[in-house]
Amino acid sequence: MRRSSALRRPSALRRTLWTGAEVTVTLGVVLLLLVVHQLWWTNREARAGAERKVQALEREWAATPEDGQGDGAQGDATDPAGDDTPAGSSGGDGSGSGSGGRTSADSTSTSTSRETPRWDQAYAVLTIPRLGLTVPVAEGVGKQNVLNKGYVGHYPGTAQPGRAGNFALAGHRNTHGEPFRYITRLRKGDEVQVRTRGAVYTYVVDKSLAQTSARDGGVIASVPRSGVVRGAGYSEPGYYITLTTCTPEYTSKYRLAVWGKLRSMRPR
Repeated sequence: MRRSSALRRPSALRRTLWTGAEVTVTLGVVLLLLVVHQLWWTNREARAGAERKVQALEREWAATPEDGQGDGAQGDATDPAGDDTPAGSSGGDGSGSGSGGRTSADSTSTSTSRETPRWDQAYAVLTIPRLGLTVPVAEGVGKQNVLNKGYVGHYPGTAQPGRAGNFALAGHRNTHGEPFRYITRLRKGDEVQVRTRGAVYTYVVDKSLAQTSARDGGVIASVPRSGVVRGAGYSEPGYYITLTTCTPEYTSKYRLAVWGKLRSMRPR
């Protein structure tokens, strides 16, 4: 009897070890699939969807070009006003109105609709030649209907393209299309182009902020200036663009910002 019991104990131990190994392998496979989904599949789907949206916008603009009545039919308030009035408030800490700093864009600006785009509406196309990037710009920075679709989101309350103030954008750095994955490669003088139904706006990269608090609203203010990092940003009103994303990679602990200034605008 004792011998039979002793024989059964090693057998039970082997079964326990085998079951544990199976569970470990299964969990490993599940985790691997989750990683593949996040790092590969979400990028593949988002990039394909973003590319289709860019093509759809281009077709729409070609079919219904600017007719002198603005972009009201689509709620596309993307052209500069004929004066120095900014399109919106600071969108951050409420500092400054961004009402000065006229540029060469003023000499060719036209009267257009001042309506803001609908929430989650893709209404412009952002192109950054150095990064080989072309993505839609949508109103708002929600994850489900904007950022996770591979789009770049426009911070509500900040200026629209070409308008006085700060045209502030956000985009994923990792997963879901990761449009700003290589944003740290941008250098002073690099072009950032924004196309809308009515015009093409060219901004030029001027400054960057490698790291700041995720709550540093000053970086997207009308006159962008960090409220955390001393001396980072601007002190004069103008026509700015801000690109923001998370840093370090694969985290959302801090924010990175790249700033640029409007150089030119030409009607489409």
